Amino acid sequence: MFAGQFQNKTVWLSGHTGFKGSWLAEWLLRLGAHVHGFAQPPATNPAIFEQLGLAGRLDHEIGDIRDFERVKKSIGRVQPDYVFHLAAQPLVRYSYEHPLETYSTNVMGTAHVLEALRQLQKPCAAVIVTTDKCYENHEKDYAYVEEDSLGGHDPYSSSKGAAEIVTSAYRRSFFGKSPVKIASARAGNVIGGGDWALDRIVPDCIRSLQQGAAIPVRNLVATRPWQHVLEPLSGYLWLAAVLAQPSLATASPTQVASAFNFGPDKEANRTVGELVQEILKNWPGRWEDKSDPHAVHEAKLLMLATAKAKNILSWQPAWKFEAAIRETVQWYHTVSQNPAEANRMTVQQLTDYEQAAMAAGIAWAVR
Repeated sequence: MFAGQFQNKTVWLSGHTGFKGSWLAEWLLRLGAHVHGFAQPPATNPAIFEQLGLAGRLDHEIGDIRDFERVKKSIGRVQPDYVFHLAAQPLVRYSYEHPLETYSTNVMGTAHVLEALRQLQKPCAAVIVTTDKCYENHEKDYAYVEEDSLGGHDPYSSSKGAAEIVTSAYRRSFFGKSPVKIASARAGNVIGGGDWALDRIVPDCIRSLQQGAAIPVRNLVATRPWQHVLEPLSGYLWLAAVLAQPSLATASPTQVASAFNFGPDKEANRTVGELVQEILKNWPGRWEDKSDPHAVHEAKLLMLATAKAKNILSWQPAWKFEAAIRETVQWYHTVSQNPAEANRMTVQQLTDYEQAAMAAGIAWAVR
């Protein structure tokens, strides 16, 4: 997997206590990496980080990405071969209530990581993770490409657009001849077992199903590029591997040290209503319309183009929409019945995903 690039390598991972960060930490450990996590304590209860017992299986550091001196000291001490920056304030509706926290975390937090990397005097491949919402979204039937304008209506989306601008400026200003190589990754709407955040549709569905209550749906016709969490994580890992070893791809180092979209095939661009119906096929229940005409703005339509990742990295999704929903619901349903099954389910789904990628001939799984 990933051309063996992570075996016995040191990885500095911010946001390792979060949903995506925990899945990435688990996968990196599986790949033989030495993982140093830097994050605040888990923000939810339950938390997949605790369900997987990760604190005892990696170098676990509690720290705030907004504290530059802590970030600089941590990266300087660890001397990583790879960096994955995932720490963020990740919620749109929360950003309306806490805009300054959102900007300080997502913009300055990214700048802190980049500035610490600027002082690193050894080869390191760093992937800065943002979001599909970093684009200036005109809500048209159009899939955004990496060269499109960045922006954002709400504090969260605009903060991620700003983080991309900061990353690009640092890359062009400081990392052209540096042993540190920088890329950024923009992923679609990520789902998967172990996401317990508030104000996200899948966790909201699961909480309602666990309680036998109707699922509250506030944005029925909104369309998103839904994908299982392992899809973008495979992109982040392969992007980092190719950054470190450009010969793994038929592209120049300059082409790789850039921004990449990681999203599903077009068939997975579905409405929230379709998502909920697919969830209910796997865990029977009911839903109710909770749309609010006075609610804060949330985009109705958003799609990503992934031709760049496919052409340069030979990356592509391994699971279709229905498989992503099935695996997600199965994780939650099994763990709801027996919390001790979290580790087994996570490892099993990692194995199944790797095998699906191998069967599909995806580059990172067969090199």
